[in-house]
Amino acid sequence: MKYDFTSIIDRQGKDSIAVDLTHGLGPGLPKEGFDVIPMWVADMNFPALPTIQEAIIERVKHPMFGYFLPRQEYFDSIIDWQEKRNGVTGLEAEHIGYENGVLGCVMSAIDAFSAPGDYVLLHSPTYIGFTKTLENSGRRIVHSDLVKDEEGVWRMDYEDMEAKIKAYKIHAAIFCSPHNPCGRVWERKEIEMAMEIYKRNDCIVISDEIWSDFTLYGNKHIPTQSVSEDAKNRTIAVYAPSKTFNLAGLIGAYHIIYSKYLRDRVRSQSGKSHYNNMNVLSMHALIGAYRPEGHEWVEELREVIAENVDYAYKHIVDNYEGVKLFKPQGTYMLYLECEEWCSEHNMTLDELYKAGTDVGVSWQDGRPFNRSCTLRMNLALPKSRVIEAFDRLDKYVFNVNK
Repeated sequence: MKYDFTSIIDRQGKDSIAVDLTHGLGPGLPKEGFDVIPMWVADMNFPALPTIQEAIIERVKHPMFGYFLPRQEYFDSIIDWQEKRNGVTGLEAEHIGYENGVLGCVMSAIDAFSAPGDYVLLHSPTYIGFTKTLENSGRRIVHSDLVKDEEGVWRMDYEDMEAKIKAYKIHAAIFCSPHNPCGRVWERKEIEMAMEIYKRNDCIVISDEIWSDFTLYGNKHIPTQSVSEDAKNRTIAVYAPSKTFNLAGLIGAYHIIYSKYLRDRVRSQSGKSHYNNMNVLSMHALIGAYRPEGHEWVEELREVIAENVDYAYKHIVDNYEGVKLFKPQGTYMLYLECEEWCSEHNMTLDELYKAGTDVGVSWQDGRPFNRSCTLRMNLALPKSRVIEAFDRLDKYVFNVNK
């Protein structure tokens, strides 16, 4: 490979929450003798794409960092990226708006099209960030559970969605594509059917598409706005290079909103605090990321992630009887359903969670994603570390009594 996805880089002392477990998340530090293998927060453990650093360094060479406006190259980079990766045509600079983060845009949109006390539709399992954002703003969440078909694939329950939209008089919904934490890459027909329900019930749709570059095994991301003219003008879509290129520490996402009405309302909300302003270095980071080298890097990254998923999925299926999981079509996360395993081994999820953390496997409690007895596991790290993590889980956690 052209780029480095194998080096193990020490991140301690470099401000990374992924390895700094003293911030209070999780059951505690690992036992003596075990280093941390960061497999919880959606943060990658690969060196950054070199052109990102080059773009930032080149800008830092200039000694002035005063007030600024986004340069046209920023918008052109997004337009080119969306066209090449997602087949988007007709996207113009006026449709694109900077966001400090996806959740910031979610909140601006929710404030623009609902009031405290209103109901908002979400699929379950649910990304924890949506839950916290909505609850903190006084909205009430209505979950429509994703269900597994006979082949174990997560599907939307369209009848349930529509029934709940009508029963709770819902006019704002959050859609996650690809889905976190389940790892579904929705097919065009699935998105079309969901958007027809939203159309019939006059729902504004906030579509989190931050994982759009992480599709695996030939699955293709279909932008929600692309499935119909109505979807194009009903949807507030949010993307970010921060997930694709691991730039969360630099801050920076962007929305795509074609409808002037939706755009004006969202931007009015986000602008009121004077807080949703771009950092000049995050602008140059995006420009550096969305160069031709970025496309090459992402293609290699997807191969690495797919190989890690293949290894982890097979290892779990072959060795951890009672742990259920869907092999993700996108993202780099596994969502492990552990109820059967815990029951058979007379262990609580808290005990299982701590047993892994004790030996440095820093995975994530899956219950805040609105499913009981679950764990979430990040596979965006060198394969050698993935193998080491499962070696520890074999020896000290899942098969300790064998």
